[in-house]
Amino acid sequence: MTESPTRTPQPERTRLMRQRLLEATVDSLVEVGWAGTSTTVVSQRAGVSRGAQLHHFPSKQDLVVAAVEYIAERRREELAIDPDDLPESGRTRVVLGLLSHLVTSPAFLAALELWVAARTDADLLEKVAPFERRLGRETHARAVELLEVDESRGRNRQLVQATLDLLRGLGLAATLTDDSARRASILDAWAETLDRELER
Repeated sequence: MTESPTRTPQPERTRLMRQRLLEATVDSLVEVGWAGTSTTVVSQRAGVSRGAQLHHFPSKQDLVVAAVEYIAERRREELAIDPDDLPESGRTRVVLGLLSHLVTSPAFLAALELWVAARTDADLLEKVAPFERRLGRETHARAVELLEVDESRGRNRQLVQATLDLLRGLGLAATLTDDSARRASILDAWAETLDRELER
């Protein structure tokens, strides 16, 4: 008697299907932008039927909202490092490198496509803005933790926020050209500035 193959449980199949659709959405946003991303394109990229895609995400808006949350989770995972694992010497520069990766990753490029589209699409803005605000707060808090600074001291809060704004600008510049050498030089100088100015 032959055993029938073990079938993947439905909740797991659903999770895997959603993950494929969300990854295909992020890939599409990165490769063809907001205008080129559609539910049809995403279902083709994910290798799923249009009906299956519509079952999980009935509209492009639904798909994008879920993709924003998926992007946010990926960005959280990229910063899931134990502060105790960071070196004491050169710590600030290491943290800047970790944060810099956030703004040069595919997740950032996908988010950037959504930000630009949301600027002129009120419905999309209504869905994207709350996620982005929450993610901004989470990233700020994580940067404070990794840099081991007390935000209530001196200008620490402003310096951390300036760091995140600087990194976002460097990430924008990287979308047009490979400026990794210039970015590294700027981050070296900014790490020295932070080490001098942050009150620890």
